[in-house]
Parts: sequence; structure tokens; C-alpha cells
Amino acid sequence: MTHPAKRLRVVFMGTPDFSVPALEAVHAVHEIVCVYTQPPRPAGRGKQPRLTPVHARAEALGLPVRHPASLRTPEAQAEFAALGADVAVVVAYGLILPRPVLGAPRHGCLNIHASLLPRWRGAAPIQRAIMAGDPETGICIMQMEAGLDTGPVLMRAATPITEQDTAQHLQDRLSAMGAALIAQALAHLPDLTPQSQPEDGVTYAAKIDKAEARVDWTRPAEDVARHIRGLSPFPGAWCMAPFGRLKLLNARAVAGAGKPGEVLHGLTIACGEGAVELLEVQREGKRPMAASELLKGQGALVGRLME
Repeated sequence: MTHPAKRLRVVFMGTPDFSVPALEAVHAVHEIVCVYTQPPRPAGRGKQPRLTPVHARAEALGLPVRHPASLRTPEAQAEFAALGADVAVVVAYGLILPRPVLGAPRHGCLNIHASLLPRWRGAAPIQRAIMAGDPETGICIMQMEAGLDTGPVLMRAATPITEQDTAQHLQDRLSAMGAALIAQALAHLPDLTPQSQPEDGVTYAAKIDKAEARVDWTRPAEDVARHIRGLSPFPGAWCMAPFGRLKLLNARAVAGAGKPGEVLHGLTIACGEGAVELLEVQREGKRPMAASELLKGQGALVGRLME
């Protein structure tokens, strides 16, 4: 039996740009009784406190916002429970939800996770999927429990990862998919059957460490190109060029051979196997630019080494 869609009392919990489309999709249909997000952080040259993207959008929508530093205190948990929510929607929130919070809404807490679970549980599923060369990824709507992304899955949708996808491209696509899928999940919540995650195929998407961003030209070209795309735009893969540090924002694997790091032609760089053509780059203190634009100002680099 299919139940008619019901207007739910929802607590929304999210922080970055990735979460905003889901906030808007839920707000369009349901009553958001409160938005939880990370506290404002100092940003910019003046280090003035800056609202998170979710906070700014929630205020524009006229929604109440809370930004506790932790949900572990009895006071924070009591305030959360007092909202009387039917369900909480969580997407890239950034705080651990203790058991009293997970159990407070009538239908629990639903997480919008940007991978095809159980692959890529954890902090950086979008970047890791690209860097690993996965042919596809997707969105899972997961019933949250105390473990790290271990809960049963209510709905899922897949999308191919193309050789043109940077982390930003894929993030934008998955963000829109997540908004559409959570709207469907909330509309059919009583009829959804949670599916336990299989024990086989579990992988963990460790947080991106800036120390891993430097390019290793001795690796095969496919690996190098995926490394560059997977870290674009943040923190950004980089190398040392003859004129200084260079952030690499987009690239593709091409044919070519030479000493790893050697510029073969244009901005095509030899790798351990094959070569990588740099498509978009950024000099320190400058805006991102096409590789051809850099060469106009810099001149030929053929035979020089990128390190």
C-alpha cells in the first residue's frame, strides 16, 4: 500500500555548498523546524567570521539556525530532542551525531552520502573515487547509526565517472542527485525498505591530506591525471615548475615518452608510463587559466623539468 506524501517536520544538518541543493529541495516540500550547521569561521584577509553556505542560505529562507560546537552535551541533546522532528536530514554536516541525537527524530536520521556504499565510507568519497579510477559512483540515502557510514541504505542512484570529471564537476552533479533523491526518500519514507550494506567491498575514503597533493611524475600517466582531477580545485595537485610552484587543476593522459617530469611539448609532461597534458593550471597568487594562456605569458618550456 502506498501512503500519500506527508509534510514532515525536518531538522536539516549540513555545512558546505554541496548541502545547499538538498536544503532547498527539503524546504520546498516539508517544514524545516531547525537547521544545524558548523559555527562561523574566520575567513578572508580580515579573518572575519564567515557563515557556512548552508547557514547563509537558511537565513535567506527565513529558517532558524543553530551552530553548536558539539552535540555531546546533555543540553545540546535536549534542545535537539525538543524540536519534535519526524526525521533529520544530514549531508556533509561535519559533527559526530551521538546516539541520543540519532534516536531523537521519529524516523531517525537520514544521511545523503556521496558514494555507492559500502565503497568509500568516510570523509572524501568523491575525491577518492576519481583518484582510484572507479568507473562510477553515486548517492546513497542511508539510515544513520553509530558506526562510520555503516547504516542500511534506503535508496541509491549511480552516475558514471568520466575522464573529464574533476572533483568539482562530480561534486556538483552528485549534489543535485542527492537533492533529488532525498526528496524522493522523504515522499516515500513509510514504504522504503532498508537494505543492510554487504560486508564485501568496504573501503574507506580517508580525509585528503595536503601532503599527498604533490604530483609524482614517475607514476603512470592515467594515475597522475586522475590524481590531478581528483584534487581539483581543493587542495589542488601541484608541482614545482621552472618559474615556481604551479597548481594543476585539470589534465588528461596522452601518448608520449621521456624522463618523468620532462616537458615534451606545450604543457604535456612525461610520466613513468605515457604522458599527461595539462589543461588548466594556476600560478601562485594568480587566477586559474588554460594551459595555453600560461604558455603565452611564459614561453616554451620544452625540455625543462617539472618537479
